[in-house]
Amino acid sequence: MSFWEWVKIAFKSIGANKLRSALTTLGIIIGVSAVIALVSVGQGASQEISARFESMGSHLIMIRPVRSAGGDLFIEDAYELEERIPSIEFAVPTVNFSATIKYQNKSYDTSVEGVNSGFPEVRNHNPVSGRFLIPQEIELRSRVVVLGQTVVKEIFGSQDPLEETVYIRGQPFVVVGVMEAKGTTMGVDSDDIAYIPVTTAQRLSGTSSVNTIYVKAKSAADAKIAVSHITLLYSKKFPREDAVRITSQDELLTAIGETTQTFTILLGAIAGISLLVGGIGIMNIMLVSVTERTREIGIRKAIGAKRRDIMGQFLIESILLCVAGGFIGILLGVTASRFISRVAGWTTAISPGAVILAFAFAAAIGLFFGAYPARKAAALDPIEALRYE
Repeated sequence: MSFWEWVKIAFKSIGANKLRSALTTLGIIIGVSAVIALVSVGQGASQEISARFESMGSHLIMIRPVRSAGGDLFIEDAYELEERIPSIEFAVPTVNFSATIKYQNKSYDTSVEGVNSGFPEVRNHNPVSGRFLIPQEIELRSRVVVLGQTVVKEIFGSQDPLEETVYIRGQPFVVVGVMEAKGTTMGVDSDDIAYIPVTTAQRLSGTSSVNTIYVKAKSAADAKIAVSHITLLYSKKFPREDAVRITSQDELLTAIGETTQTFTILLGAIAGISLLVGGIGIMNIMLVSVTERTREIGIRKAIGAKRRDIMGQFLIESILLCVAGGFIGILLGVTASRFISRVAGWTTAISPGAVILAFAFAAAIGLFFGAYPARKAAALDPIEALRYE
């Protein structure tokens, strides 16, 4: 008996028990769709995090003081880094606080970040209209502000905000620019912010220190060199090694990539368990099928069917059920991934590798869990099988 005859007989058997066949494949369908949907969530999270960090700028290094360990950083420290370390292109000190921005009878709570004129270069974020802060405004502690798109929308609507006066903590600020839209990443609105001179921010918040210094190296290779030089410089400046926390963008991306990869594998493994459960269901139904068709097997053996013909028929039937379930599971998994993205607002990414792996695993389950029932059917004694009622 040829392979295609096995397939033909298997299709007839599946068609004769449509409802049972559909219920049998349900476990495989759920397993495959769960693998694809959950892995797409993990992959999407990884891509979103990577995109967020890349949008912050390239070759970026973040220096944060640990005040409990005696660390304190000032504006002068940023300029010292630019002067003393050749691999550094820009250094931007920042001061952050929350404030209510008022314009006429409107008010809006947002984040305010004090920066210097190098911010657009370091963070890869430029104004779409007007201009950004200039060095003279930093030196003079000028009351000027550059607004993010969300702030403009909430306060001004469709009105042009340039040259308008807004109030931050009771102080008048002239709007000199509007930043380009960055969008929302991981639930954080990058456009819900206002930028003012770092010196002005210090005066408003009543501090002489800074929260963070963002450093842009000249290249990826220079970023590693810069981290070494910064570490050496601050090891001499502060008595404790943990007085400042120095983190490069590449280090963060690597660490986060490893974490999200582990998370994705875990999600896939959890979904894979349902595939195994589906495989057990396949084996159970195939064993029932062997029992129900014992007399049929005896007749086929009596008219010349070989052991391998019986085994091939039941094995192909098991594999076909799993392959059909895998195909339907792929369609449902892709649909579920898109549904999650649309309804929950999460970024999802369907991995071709995950689709192929889930489908191949489903077929392998059909082969593995169908092997025992197929062997049992092939081993039946034809005389005993014919006597079976």
